[in-house]
Amino acid sequence: MANEQRPFRFGVQVNGTGDRQEWADLARRVEANGYATLTMPDHFNDQLAPVPALQAAADATTTLRLGALVYDNDYKHPVVLAKELATMDVLSDGRVEIGLGAGWMISDYEQSGIPYDRPGVRVSRMIEGLAVIKGALGPGPFSFAGEHYTITDYDGTPAPMQSPPPVLIGGGGPRVLRFAAREADIVGINATLTSGAVDQSTFESMTAEATDAKVQIVRDAATEAGRLADIEMNIRAFMVFVTDDPDQGLETLAGFTGAPKEVIAASPFALVGPASKIIDELQERRQRWGFSYVIVGQNDIEPFAPVVAALAGT
Repeated sequence: MANEQRPFRFGVQVNGTGDRQEWADLARRVEANGYATLTMPDHFNDQLAPVPALQAAADATTTLRLGALVYDNDYKHPVVLAKELATMDVLSDGRVEIGLGAGWMISDYEQSGIPYDRPGVRVSRMIEGLAVIKGALGPGPFSFAGEHYTITDYDGTPAPMQSPPPVLIGGGGPRVLRFAAREADIVGINATLTSGAVDQSTFESMTAEATDAKVQIVRDAATEAGRLADIEMNIRAFMVFVTDDPDQGLETLAGFTGAPKEVIAASPFALVGPASKIIDELQERRQRWGFSYVIVGQNDIEPFAPVVAALAGT
């Protein structure tokens, strides 16, 4: 893959709870351990709201980049989200990354009363939403007439410091992956979440073979669009065990996913073993799939830090 030797960078996905001091201390821990980004989900369950929380994290740090993994396009009109993102980019001195998704977690929709349209409709709305966000963040007034949004002579202010902030689109299905390959700066390879929840069936779309197929879709679409070299490949590693006993970690994951240990070990969503083993695996996976931007969880901040120290920027 043309972008397989992009330098490694690492992020941490956190929900965010607690008071101002706890949140600021967490952001500083992420930055101090060498991570490039702090990301948050966008759900209605027990977490801080991403826009004000990420701005607070920016205020507490100096180099840490901030993003959502990902903003649900259905929860905010894209003009509103664009204005918030532009404001954050100005107030953070240009450290915002834009992660956008079509929405998937059915409990959010059920609890809020937001209509949970079929996947194709949600994806179509997200595709239009990104066009609106890009237009709102661009120079001068713009108009847009789509099936879901109509924008008339809108001149988005403030202008973001970055021109524009990089966009991350993650996908598990072919349509979103092709769209991401054409439009995103960062393409995330995700599990397929058509069930609307994370369950044992989710892992079936997280195997090495499933990842091969998804990455190939991105490669083909990006090549056709003439932008393969422009894309940074991302993965959120959900199953991280930094341990001298990888077999025990794999046993635990096998019990949760129902998958054989060898299948889990080969999955790019799993990083299990001592730091030296994980370092080797990440280099191999960058060669195979192009993954250079890896995001781990909040509990992994310190255990995974030796990997970050060894690989970040290389």
